[in-house]
Amino acid sequence: MQENTTSARPYARAVFEQAREDGELGPWSGMLDVLGLIVEDPLMSKLIKNPKISHDQLIGIVLEICGNRLNEKGKNFVHILVESRRLSVAGQISRLYEKYKAGAEGVAGVEVISAYPLEDSQREQIKQLMAKRLGKKIEITTREDRSLIGGAIIRAGDSVIDASLKGRLQQLGSIFAE
Repeated sequence: MQENTTSARPYARAVFEQAREDGELGPWSGMLDVLGLIVEDPLMSKLIKNPKISHDQLIGIVLEICGNRLNEKGKNFVHILVESRRLSVAGQISRLYEKYKAGAEGVAGVEVISAYPLEDSQREQIKQLMAKRLGKKIEITTREDRSLIGGAIIRAGDSVIDASLKGRLQQLGSIFAE
């Protein structure tokens, strides 16, 4: 995964800079998302790795699957990725691009992992608190993990707030272990 990130980063940065310069951040999000979904399909992944498939054949297949969802620059990007043997990291390029885009738009992604589904009021409260803390607009994603017993874990970038019952019990256990 780290290798894919390292390979994908310069492409994601270059696309982001070009998209920002052209005022096309949104359209590139869509194009990279489609391209990422296509290349991460298990059958397509095998095709990308198949040495019997020429670059021209692979480009043709990808462009045909994408249909009209790529503009000319998007199609050229497919050519670049295939020629540089980086098509397989298109999904990672898409994810990195979205991080760059969110940063430029002043948006921070926050993941909330809770033992039980959050109510709308709880989501809104977390959103407001994190917006105040980070000074950015917040986009929340949630998921459930029953092993937390109660409470929640909130992740924003490298910051983690563990307000789960499981986390507190582990802290308590480590105090008694000393």
